[in-house]
Amino acid sequence: MPFHIETPQIEKAPEKFGAFAHPDRGAPHMLMRITPHKSLTPEGFVWFVGATAALIALPLFGILGTAVFWALLPFLLAAIWAIWTALKRSWRDKEITETLTLWPDHIRVERKEPRKETKIWEANPYWVRLTLHKTGGPVPNYLTLRGDKATREIELGAFLTPTERVKLKFALEQALAQARA
Repeated sequence: MPFHIETPQIEKAPEKFGAFAHPDRGAPHMLMRITPHKSLTPEGFVWFVGATAALIALPLFGILGTAVFWALLPFLLAAIWAIWTALKRSWRDKEITETLTLWPDHIRVERKEPRKETKIWEANPYWVRLTLHKTGGPVPNYLTLRGDKATREIELGAFLTPTERVKLKFALEQALAQARA
């Protein structure tokens, strides 16, 4: 699942300390990390690049030791390097993380993207409205959060699939209802 919900145990640490503890609020009641799905594992990356290199090298055995071999070799090595670089870049681009932290009186969304500034959005959970736009958004099942009328509306889970955004909305609705109670 591309989002993981953690419920910090208040008994395990002092209330005013910890990685996500707010000095005035104590430990959060819920911590949710939303990340994109990565289908290519590190092991799969090695296998794919290795198999590609082997398949590219296979036709070279017939011309081994000739001038044609030396003429083709730099282009084939450049193709393998390009595949390696493109896959590594794609992997780095998938290092997006959205962290949603919820206290009874405060909600904070922090979005970290590679090569960009961290974006932070904060509001009171009582005023937060969660909206799932089935159509009309840039993607199907466009999920947004809005605080009171003065705060901006943010997109949540832009990198998730439409069905994952529906599941995320359900999980967030439950957490917000508990925070409001």
